[in-house]
Amino acid sequence: MNQMVTPPKLDIIPSSAPFSEAQRSWLNGFFAGLLSDAPATPLSAEQGAAIMEEDDGAPWHDQTMPIGDRMKLAEGKAVRRKMMAAMAQQDCGQCGYNCNDYSDAIASKAEPRLNLCVPGGKETARMLKSLYEELDKAPAAGAAPAAKPAVADPVEAAAPDPSTLGRSRDNPAPAIFLGRRLLNGAGSEKETWHIDFDLSGCGLDYVVGDSFGIFASNDLGHVDQIIALLGASHTTEVRGKTLREVLQHDVSLAPAPDSLFELISYLTGGPARAKARALAQGEDPDGDAATLDVMAALQKFPSVRPHPEAFIEALEPLQPRLYSISSSHNATPGKLSLTVDAVRYVIGKRKRHGLASSFLADRIKPGDELKVYVQKAHGFALPDNPETPIIMVGPGTGIAPFRAFLHDRKATAAPGKNWLFFGHQRSASDFFYADELNGMKNDGFLTRLSLAWSRDTGEKFYVQDRMREVGRDLWTWLAEGAHVYVCGDAKRMAKDVERALVDVTAQHGARSIDEAVTFVSELKKKGRFQLDVY
Repeated sequence: MNQMVTPPKLDIIPSSAPFSEAQRSWLNGFFAGLLSDAPATPLSAEQGAAIMEEDDGAPWHDQTMPIGDRMKLAEGKAVRRKMMAAMAQQDCGQCGYNCNDYSDAIASKAEPRLNLCVPGGKETARMLKSLYEELDKAPAAGAAPAAKPAVADPVEAAAPDPSTLGRSRDNPAPAIFLGRRLLNGAGSEKETWHIDFDLSGCGLDYVVGDSFGIFASNDLGHVDQIIALLGASHTTEVRGKTLREVLQHDVSLAPAPDSLFELISYLTGGPARAKARALAQGEDPDGDAATLDVMAALQKFPSVRPHPEAFIEALEPLQPRLYSISSSHNATPGKLSLTVDAVRYVIGKRKRHGLASSFLADRIKPGDELKVYVQKAHGFALPDNPETPIIMVGPGTGIAPFRAFLHDRKATAAPGKNWLFFGHQRSASDFFYADELNGMKNDGFLTRLSLAWSRDTGEKFYVQDRMREVGRDLWTWLAEGAHVYVCGDAKRMAKDVERALVDVTAQHGARSIDEAVTFVSELKKKGRFQLDVY
């Protein structure tokens, strides 16, 4: 194993020199860069974990880390902390909380729903269920065990507060779908849409950095196929509605929940029953558990036809989907935009698609009304001082909030410098909002536009590679107090960008790798490094 050697921190400019700390730091880095042509030292996995650890004492902020490893990191901690480890603590907001508040709500028995963590999926839901059971086994010292929450009867539940209309998933507002336009050009392997909504009728507003919740419905053709597999009539009454209405609007048809396999195990016997029980316990007897949505589960057990009412009870509620807002209320009041990848794929011979993305790309028509809400951002916002420079890293649909940031800064005449890193597969077909961005650059509003295309040449080149390439200038902006923002894929891109930021700090800021890790951690603590990842 090669031992990593980190460069010493060089203090070329003495502390007595008539410069600010930021100026002195930059000058040290500038001269260090002149004196050394050594390439940036890559950040180790351990040092990457150290950034997370120093951030808030929670080293499990990593969706790529197996859940078993995350739970080991939480050993000996309070149950609510273990719950955050189970969620990987991304604070994506899709559950309607941040992770800390969601775990608190579960631990206090105020929130009975244990399946709201969208990124975590079934693994997290199973772990939360196990941790929830621990609460009754070991109540806090001196505290009486809390009663299990009663799920409110929808008839008896209090009417939603009108002042919160559209401000939470529990009280959505009506919005009008205006239209869509394809952002990709000929030859693209992707399908990305710019989506517009009219909010003027519901009076809903937002600030840049917020997310937009969409209540999509299931595809009617998909629904009818499931009804056929059940051998039922689409007019069968369930919960006061037709079976077809409930399947289309109320329940998730995505990953088959453990409760569905548990139901199937009660309705069959022999090897099929053993297999269904294994799936209900999170096992994978045939190596296909990850591909089993509700339809595939019924097809896997073709002799089982649950009663429609029992079948519906075994399914999970249909959850809204969140998207980063790509417009500014200050620039276009009453109008909201999204930037959405249509998710389509094939498993076996069956075409599948993302629920909300295909709903927005295919099934909704201009003029249609749908239920929506604004999810306030948790620590993802423009600087309070409009003069502060900002560095935005958003490849693919990660550009969404940064288009919003730019439109907002332009509408409010914010004087701070703006630098955008954008990347995708091909410059000719995947340069989203090219006319807008080039126009902002040409008129001097977008100070720098750094692009990275991963399929234009034989060698893949990503935004993190571009960051390293322009590292000296990037460090200059950091030394001037710039805020850094990252939006996009949490599992790969965000981690790679963070490591690139550490490398830039080490090479051009005259710091060792460990010192650079600490520097990036401090950026997070001070709110100068913010992420919107999923």
